[in-house]
Amino acid sequence: MTEKFKRGDGRAIDELRQIEAKVGVVPNADGSAMYRSGDTIAIAAVYGPKKMHPQHQQDPSRGQLRCDYNMLSFSVSERIKPGKNRRAMEISEITKWALEPVLILDKYPNQVIDVFIDIIQADAGTRCAGINAASLALAHAGVPMKDMVSSIAVGKLDKTLVVDLTKEEEDFEEGEGPTDIPISMTHSGKITHMQLDGKISAEQLKDAVDLAKGACAKIYEIQKKALKDAVDFEGGK
Repeated sequence: MTEKFKRGDGRAIDELRQIEAKVGVVPNADGSAMYRSGDTIAIAAVYGPKKMHPQHQQDPSRGQLRCDYNMLSFSVSERIKPGKNRRAMEISEITKWALEPVLILDKYPNQVIDVFIDIIQADAGTRCAGINAASLALAHAGVPMKDMVSSIAVGKLDKTLVVDLTKEEEDFEEGEGPTDIPISMTHSGKITHMQLDGKISAEQLKDAVDLAKGACAKIYEIQKKALKDAVDFEGGK
């Protein structure tokens, strides 16, 4: 990694895009949040815990988490076909895997928590933005959690690792080509989800995880502030 590497938008290799986060953005939900990273915006809404229907899917030993990720057709410049596709179904499951380890679901036998994530504007990093929004929304809903989950994508532009890729960087084709590594982790540093699309050495993968830890620590502070601001606002009413 070299600090002299120049990115298209002028950021340092470990510099995040501008981030904004807030909770309480969907009034009729039990908990909700908006998370924006650069030009990528995710809205998450939580409903539950509530009784699982249909009844045959109930688990008498614990509650269940269901996640529904949806990239809206107007979220990108080239309109995409509305409705479920394989990618949306995959990211829905990935989101569940990333969040489930921190939820205390044994408090809710035969119940379900539904999380709906809509990407209303997309410029790469949508799954990570969705996970960050969903983690915030679950906390805002008062769902018991062992820790917060924060998520970031680390990429490799030819041989240089960078955090929080833009769409332009995701499409980088020079040298060794693009490598995209979405990573989700708790504030305590436990990785709950990691994917790898591309090629990377074992040594650089360790460096990528270190970069993700630093980035997720910054994201956690923004998530924590969003929750604190909401509590302060409610307390000031």
